[in-house]
Amino acid sequence: MRIVFIGPPGAGKGTQSARLVNYLKIPHLSTGDMFREARAQQSPMGRIAEQYMSEGKLVPDKIVLDMVNERLKRPDCAHGILFDGFPRNVFQAEALDQALAQLGAPLDLALELQVDDKELLRRLGGRGRTDDRPGVVSARLNSYWQQTRPLLEYYRGRGVLESIDGLGSMDEVFARISAAIEKRRTERSGV
Repeated sequence: MRIVFIGPPGAGKGTQSARLVNYLKIPHLSTGDMFREARAQQSPMGRIAEQYMSEGKLVPDKIVLDMVNERLKRPDCAHGILFDGFPRNVFQAEALDQALAQLGAPLDLALELQVDDKELLRRLGGRGRTDDRPGVVSARLNSYWQQTRPLLEYYRGRGVLESIDGLGSMDEVFARISAAIEKRRTERSGV
């Protein structure tokens, strides 16, 4: 399965992503991880990405898309992939759809992990990280919602969006996620 995983900072996406790739036996594509790896290897793409990341700027769409397209060509992506932190906007989503269409492997599902802002602020405030101070957290959430709302509408319009309640224990949330995946698998197989 090819899945886009969407959720705000603090929603538990990292925890659920790890469980999901293990459950589905598919690779996890995190653009942040890809940039850090390219930077560590000092690849040409990594050096370009580093210039933006060191200034706290988003890496331009073209660079992100080039890295994702390269990753999609690896053999381990043939049977599925979990996209995490990508796409960030509708332009990237459309480009991803085109890339997957060229591979004959369309997106199966966009999973949105829903957690209300009050709970996100509570969760993020408890982590003690420097980027989790209240003012920074509010700015991150505002940025997330500005970028993500149009993305959610895009996937809703394509009929692939499933919204998952992100409140509850890790097991309860994962049970909801796996139920949504199995429902989509059943719909695809026509059973």
